[in-house]
Amino acid sequence: MKTYSVKASEIKRDWHVIDASGRVLGKLATEAAQLIMGKHKPTYTRHLDVGDYVVVTNANKIVLTGNKSEQKVYHRHTGYPGGLKTVTFEKMIAEKPTWVIEHAVKGMLPKNRLGAAMLKKLKVYTGDAHPHRGQTEKAAE
Repeated sequence: MKTYSVKASEIKRDWHVIDASGRVLGKLATEAAQLIMGKHKPTYTRHLDVGDYVVVTNANKIVLTGNKSEQKVYHRHTGYPGGLKTVTFEKMIAEKPTWVIEHAVKGMLPKNRLGAAMLKKLKVYTGDAHPHRGQTEKAAE
Protein backbone atom coordinates (compact mmCIF):
# COMPACT_ATOMS: atom_id res chain seq x y z
CA MET A 1 0.00 0.00 0.00
CA LYS A 2 1.50 3.34 -1.05
CA THR A 3 0.60 6.83 0.07
CA TYR A 4 -0.68 8.95 -2.80
CA SER A 5 0.89 12.38 -3.19
CA VAL A 6 -0.58 14.87 -5.63
CA LYS A 7 1.77 16.34 -8.23
CA ALA A 8 1.85 20.02 -9.15
CA SER A 9 0.64 19.20 -12.68
CA GLU A 10 -2.46 17.41 -11.29
CA ILE A 11 -3.71 20.34 -9.21
CA LYS A 12 -7.06 21.67 -10.46
CA ARG A 13 -8.17 25.07 -9.14
CA ASP A 14 -11.82 26.10 -8.98
CA TRP A 15 -13.33 29.53 -8.35
CA HIS A 16 -15.71 30.21 -5.45
CA VAL A 17 -17.76 33.38 -4.93
CA ILE A 18 -18.77 34.30 -1.37
CA ASP A 19 -21.26 37.11 -0.70
CA ALA A 20 -20.32 38.82 2.57
CA SER A 21 -23.67 40.63 3.03
CA GLY A 22 -24.77 40.09 6.63
CA ARG A 23 -22.14 37.37 7.23
CA VAL A 24 -20.09 37.23 10.43
CA LEU A 25 -16.43 38.11 9.80
CA GLY A 26 -14.86 35.10 11.55
CA LYS A 27 -17.14 32.51 9.97
CA LEU A 28 -16.60 33.96 6.51
CA ALA A 29 -12.83 34.09 7.06
CA THR A 30 -12.65 30.43 8.14
CA GLU A 31 -14.68 29.34 5.11
CA ALA A 32 -12.45 31.36 2.75
CA ALA A 33 -9.23 30.12 4.42
CA GLN A 34 -10.26 26.48 4.10
CA LEU A 35 -11.09 26.92 0.40
CA ILE A 36 -7.80 28.77 -0.24
CA MET A 37 -5.75 26.08 1.52
CA GLY A 38 -7.61 23.25 -0.24
CA LYS A 39 -8.64 21.44 2.95
CA HIS A 40 -12.00 20.58 1.37
CA LYS A 41 -10.28 18.45 -1.29
CA PRO A 42 -9.34 14.78 -0.90
CA THR A 43 -5.96 15.61 -2.51
CA TYR A 44 -5.03 18.10 0.26
CA THR A 45 -1.29 18.14 0.90
CA ARG A 46 0.26 20.34 3.59
CA HIS A 47 3.41 21.20 1.70
CA LEU A 48 1.71 22.09 -1.61
CA ASP A 49 -0.67 24.87 -2.59
CA VAL A 50 -3.66 22.82 -3.77
CA GLY A 51 -6.39 25.34 -2.88
CA ASP A 52 -8.93 27.20 -4.96
CA TYR A 53 -9.51 30.86 -5.78
CA VAL A 54 -11.99 32.75 -3.59
CA VAL A 55 -13.81 35.95 -4.60
CA VAL A 56 -15.50 37.81 -1.74
CA THR A 57 -18.08 40.44 -2.71
CA ASN A 58 -19.87 43.10 -0.62
CA ALA A 59 -16.99 43.37 1.86
CA ASN A 60 -18.42 46.59 3.30
CA LYS A 61 -21.54 44.73 4.52
CA ILE A 62 -19.69 42.34 6.88
CA VAL A 63 -20.89 42.23 10.50
CA LEU A 64 -19.50 41.29 13.90
CA THR A 65 -21.45 39.72 16.75
CA GLY A 66 -22.22 41.40 20.05
CA ASN A 67 -20.52 44.72 20.83
CA LYS A 68 -17.40 43.88 18.83
CA SER A 69 -18.19 46.44 16.13
CA GLU A 70 -17.63 49.21 18.72
CA GLN A 71 -14.92 47.46 20.79
CA LYS A 72 -12.67 45.72 18.23
CA VAL A 73 -9.45 47.59 17.47
CA TYR A 74 -6.58 46.99 15.06
CA HIS A 75 -3.05 47.86 16.21
CA ARG A 76 0.08 48.61 14.21
CA HIS A 77 3.41 50.13 15.15
CA THR A 78 5.45 52.60 13.10
CA GLY A 79 8.74 51.45 14.57
CA TYR A 80 9.39 54.73 16.35
CA PRO A 81 9.06 55.28 20.12
CA GLY A 82 5.42 55.92 20.98
CA GLY A 83 4.40 54.91 17.47
CA LEU A 84 1.49 52.61 18.33
CA LYS A 85 -1.44 53.36 16.03
CA THR A 86 -4.90 52.09 16.96
CA VAL A 87 -7.92 52.07 14.65
CA THR A 88 -11.43 50.83 15.54
CA PHE A 89 -13.33 48.32 13.41
CA GLU A 90 -16.01 50.90 12.53
CA LYS A 91 -13.43 53.33 11.14
CA MET A 92 -11.54 50.60 9.29
CA ILE A 93 -14.68 49.18 7.66
CA ALA A 94 -15.57 52.70 6.49
CA GLU A 95 -12.09 53.41 5.08
CA LYS A 96 -10.76 50.00 3.90
CA PRO A 97 -13.46 47.30 4.02
CA THR A 98 -11.44 44.90 1.88
CA TRP A 99 -8.47 45.04 4.29
CA VAL A 100 -10.61 43.78 7.19
CA ILE A 101 -11.43 40.51 5.40
CA GLU A 102 -7.90 40.10 4.01
CA HIS A 103 -6.45 40.59 7.51
CA ALA A 104 -8.81 38.00 9.03
CA VAL A 105 -8.06 35.39 6.35
CA LYS A 106 -4.30 36.06 6.45
CA GLY A 107 -4.28 35.25 10.17
CA MET A 108 -5.70 31.80 9.42
CA LEU A 109 -3.13 30.84 6.76
CA PRO A 110 0.36 29.41 7.33
CA LYS A 111 3.00 32.00 8.29
CA ASN A 112 5.52 31.17 5.54
CA ARG A 113 6.08 31.50 1.77
CA LEU A 114 3.33 28.98 1.12
CA GLY A 115 0.84 31.09 3.07
CA ALA A 116 1.86 34.18 1.09
CA ALA A 117 1.24 32.30 -2.16
CA MET A 118 -2.15 31.13 -0.88
CA LEU A 119 -3.19 34.68 0.05
CA LYS A 120 -2.76 35.76 -3.58
CA LYS A 121 -5.75 33.56 -4.44
CA LEU A 122 -8.06 35.72 -2.30
CA LYS A 123 -9.87 38.50 -4.18
CA VAL A 124 -11.99 40.91 -2.12
CA TYR A 125 -14.34 43.58 -3.54
CA THR A 126 -16.70 46.10 -1.92
CA GLY A 127 -19.60 45.81 -4.37
CA ASP A 128 -21.37 43.03 -6.24
CA ALA A 129 -19.29 43.55 -9.37
CA HIS A 130 -15.92 41.84 -9.81
CA PRO A 131 -13.66 41.28 -12.83
CA HIS A 132 -13.64 37.47 -12.45
CA ARG A 133 -17.05 36.77 -14.00
CA GLY A 134 -15.59 34.55 -16.73
CA GLN A 135 -13.80 32.22 -14.32
CA THR A 136 -16.66 32.01 -11.81
CA GLU A 137 -19.31 31.37 -14.47
CA LYS A 138 -17.25 28.49 -15.93
CA ALA A 139 -17.02 27.01 -12.44
CA ALA A 140 -20.82 27.21 -12.00
CA GLU A 141 -21.48 25.11 -15.12
